[in-house]
Amino acid sequence: MAPVIEPSTALPAAAREVEEFVAAAGWDQPPRLFALVPTEHLLREQPDLAGQVDPESPLTPVAQDDLPDGDLGAALAGIMWPPAVAGCALVQEIVMLPPEAEAELPEGDDAMARVAASHPEAREARLVAAVLRDGGTACVIRVRDADEVVEHPQLAPNLTDALLATFED
Repeated sequence: MAPVIEPSTALPAAAREVEEFVAAAGWDQPPRLFALVPTEHLLREQPDLAGQVDPESPLTPVAQDDLPDGDLGAALAGIMWPPAVAGCALVQEIVMLPPEAEAELPEGDDAMARVAASHPEAREARLVAAVLRDGGTACVIRVRDADEVVEHPQLAPNLTDALLATFED
C-alpha cells in the first residue's frame, strides 16, 4: 500500500527543496523536471541512499533527464510516471508582468515572450510548480534580483494542470 502523503505540508516543502537545489546552480537554466518519490519507498528500494536523503521528509525530489528543447507542453504530454512516483515538480524561469501590462501583450507565444522580456516592468523569476498524483498542488516563485519568495498552490494553474495530466492513464 502506498504511503499517505499530506499535500498541505509535504508538497510545499518538496517544492521549496527543488527551488533551493536549482538555485544553488544560479540563474539562466533550462526547465528541469523532478519526480517526487515517497522517501520511505526510495530508501526501501535503494538503501544505499540512506545518508543522502532526509528520512524525515515524506517526499524526495529526484532529478530527471533534461527536457527536450522546444515546446514544453508537448514534452510534458509525452511523460508517463511509474506507480512509485507520487508526484512531480517542474522548474522554469519566467518573466512576470503586472496584470495591466499582461493585458497589452500580443497574441502568439513568440511575440508575447519578446514583448514581455523587454517590458520596463518585467521581473525575472524562477517558478516551481509541483503536483501530487492525487491532485495536490504547490507553487513557489523566487523573484530574481529581489530574492523574494512567494508560495501559493494556484500561482500557475495551467502548468499544474499540465503536470497533473502526466499522471493520467
